[in-house]
Amino acid sequence: MKRRITTPLHLLLAATALVAPGTAFAQSTPREAELEARLAKLEAEMQSLRADLASARSDQAATAAVAQEAAAKSDAAATKVAALQPQAVQAAPADGFRSGATTIKIGGFIKLTATNSRFSEGEVATNSLGRDFYLPQSIPVGSGPAARVQDFSAKQSRLWLNLSTDVAGHAVKGYVATDFQTSPGTQGSQRTTNGYNLALRRAYIQVDKFTFGQDWSTFQYVGALPESTDFVGATEGTVFVRQPLVRYSAPIGGGLTLHASIENAESGTATLGAPALAENGDDSIPDFAARIAYAGKLGELSLAGLAREVRVANAGVSAKNFGWGVSAAGKIYLAADKGSDIRFMATYGSNAGRYIGLNFAPDSVFDPATGTLADVREFAALAAVRLAVAPQLRVNLMGSYQNVDYAGSIPLATLSGFNDKAWSAAANIFWSPVKSIDLGIEYRHGEREIVSGAKGQLDRFEFAAKYSF
Repeated sequence: MKRRITTPLHLLLAATALVAPGTAFAQSTPREAELEARLAKLEAEMQSLRADLASARSDQAATAAVAQEAAAKSDAAATKVAALQPQAVQAAPADGFRSGATTIKIGGFIKLTATNSRFSEGEVATNSLGRDFYLPQSIPVGSGPAARVQDFSAKQSRLWLNLSTDVAGHAVKGYVATDFQTSPGTQGSQRTTNGYNLALRRAYIQVDKFTFGQDWSTFQYVGALPESTDFVGATEGTVFVRQPLVRYSAPIGGGLTLHASIENAESGTATLGAPALAENGDDSIPDFAARIAYAGKLGELSLAGLAREVRVANAGVSAKNFGWGVSAAGKIYLAADKGSDIRFMATYGSNAGRYIGLNFAPDSVFDPATGTLADVREFAALAAVRLAVAPQLRVNLMGSYQNVDYAGSIPLATLSGFNDKAWSAAANIFWSPVKSIDLGIEYRHGEREIVSGAKGQLDRFEFAAKYSF
């Protein structure tokens, strides 16, 4: 084993080694100094970024507050504009046009009728309603000479307005329909301008389930009226009244709808020995009518009832009578497209002549000797069939009847000129070559008989051309 030799040089080196480490840490190398400088720079940049971030967050919060305030002001301004101009935010209607908040639709038709009539017992006066359309009570009776007359007219042309709007969450509808048929002309005669006055047919408003205004009587079922070139058609068996009323309508389930109304009270009475009707204007309570209507896949049905008071005030004598009526009517579809159907109506009533057959019978008969009103009862019925034989061609067949029964207390001698019964039958064919245009030709035979047994007949050919819009 060799022994280690220690010399003064070895001792010096050892001492240097002990001291060198402290000296090395105290004096950094250039590289270390460079790293330290970079770290200091990064720390400064980090502090700057933190300051910028804090400032940005502060600016963002301020901007959001300003934007929120601006949005609130914009919404408030938009609300004010919408309140000032509500029509500007409503969409245009798909049909019709808008005036303010009301949607308006215009419609109607232009119609020409040309008739050739033969009366077996004498001529009907020019410009009589019996010349314009089938009115059985206008057929002359007796033994006069037969007369043939021809008439052209466009007075059945019609114009209507349909209105709808929303008021405080309620649907409000309005309807106005006019024609020229029953209003006498004042702007010339058939010799010159053939002018006729505009006449009101229907005018009403509907608010929810209520109807206010002039409309078809609730006692009437319009759907049973047959398609005809004539203004009415099967007049004898038809309930046909338009008048002012207040009506409530409500669905009751199962396709059923209930209608109940109070309606204008007016009476057309006759006096013993004088069959001409007189409008009294003496009624003191409204007429009451109710109807239950059903609509389903197979057809439509209606059952209606009527209650009224007939009142006459004559020369200080006041008389009144109770009137009533029931009517059943309907439409039965013969095809799935509803183009063919059967229509019917049957009505029975007492002192209700104004509602049946355009007052063919008086409401009641006044006896001036006793100051009382005698009952008058009526039975009326109609039936019609409509056959769509081709897409543009259809045929209608119809028959109508009414019979009047006067109280047994009335002496027959005083009733000799009063209407007793009437009936008619008609057939027509309609062709629609293009949409909205109907061309029809119709033949009708009607008969009227009065209590004395005297009769009269009518044979009429009628052509009609109608454009609906």
